[in-house]
Amino acid sequence: MVIRIRQSHELPSSEITPHALYLRRRAFMAGAAATAAGVVAGCGARTEAALKPAEKGAPLAAARSAAYSVSDPPTSWESITTYNNFYEFGTDKADPALNSHTLRTRPWSVEVGGLCQKPRRFDIDELVKLAPLEERVYALRCVEGWSMVIPWIGYPLAALLQRVEPTGAAKYVEFQTLVDPEQMPAQRKSWFGYSLDWPYIEGLRLDEAMHPLTLLTVGLYGHVLPNPNGAPIRIVVPWKYGFKSAKSLVRIRLVADEPKTSWNKAAPNEYGFYSNVNPNVDHPRWSQATERRIGEFRRRKTLMFNGYADQVASLYAGMDLRKYY
Repeated sequence: MVIRIRQSHELPSSEITPHALYLRRRAFMAGAAATAAGVVAGCGARTEAALKPAEKGAPLAAARSAAYSVSDPPTSWESITTYNNFYEFGTDKADPALNSHTLRTRPWSVEVGGLCQKPRRFDIDELVKLAPLEERVYALRCVEGWSMVIPWIGYPLAALLQRVEPTGAAKYVEFQTLVDPEQMPAQRKSWFGYSLDWPYIEGLRLDEAMHPLTLLTVGLYGHVLPNPNGAPIRIVVPWKYGFKSAKSLVRIRLVADEPKTSWNKAAPNEYGFYSNVNPNVDHPRWSQATERRIGEFRRRKTLMFNGYADQVASLYAGMDLRKYY
């Protein structure tokens, strides 16, 4: 299969995460893999018994962008909405689907400010209409070694950033997600004695944020974005590992210095600021050379920049990608 953007994008369909690979990432939070394994095993049993895919919300019309879509069949709605990471609702893959019904997505607004000429707060319904919506079928690669193909709906983040007119001092964009333990129950507690700092913070260089592939995302599979996947608005950066694509955004800031991002602060030797998909740079505890797509069992080679090298490699010309991982 070939991504329609460039001939070098060969992206077959989905695979299932190896259980052992999932546990390895949880191990650093727990400090004891055996404990994590016991908890995950329990969650797995609960998932099979009780987990249901998210109900589809209101339809969201968007024209398919052939230029920015992979040719592979998308991963199923059921898998996309029941197998993901959203730590505000828990650490198991099933937790977002089980617990995110508490998230209230109306009213909702996003503050856009910092180093810009026209800072302002945007209502979510205004944001949905700010630019023409497109459906883009992107490959998603998780740092844990699994992947999906997802039909997102949104428009380039650049359209929003241009509205606020970044100043010449702006070099980075910082994303902050909602903090509300009432709605996001896992923000109340640590995981096996460990927790992230809230709000969840991610960031991009300004040129990365302005790249046409970087999508301000409000929908999925022809409907408004479901709660387990970051409702009502998130970022999708397809050439980076999935945790770079911040969910449930409430604040976007243009800043001069590299943002202190959540996973980079928690484990800087494991999760670098850039976190570009790079099969030649292993995670300290597992290889990144191959991946599994949800829905299949065989591993396949991971592509540089997740297959988007023709579009984004120039952003990193002259950089040592082993140092700036």
